[in-house]
Amino acid sequence: MIRRALVAAWLTGLSGLAVMAQQPPSGSDKFLPLDQLPPGQELPAAPFLIGAYAFVWVGAMFYLWTIWRRVGKLGDEMKALERRSARGDGAR
Repeated sequence: MIRRALVAAWLTGLSGLAVMAQQPPSGSDKFLPLDQLPPGQELPAAPFLIGAYAFVWVGAMFYLWTIWRRVGKLGDEMKALERRSARGDGAR
């Protein structure tokens, strides 16, 4: 029981150190409006937005293509089953 408490305290301390290590330097913690940022620190949103939409559309088209193929195979199997059952009924 004491060992678990010590391990929990040790892990809590390590996570606290990790959080403190991720803090920004003291000079960059101030908020700056977008119009005051240097040109090198601005990220245009359009390429990311276009890339995200393209990724989603390509994924949707791939999904629809796989469904189309599966429906086509199912149709072929149903036609083959109809032919087989028609031949089987006539032979009896």
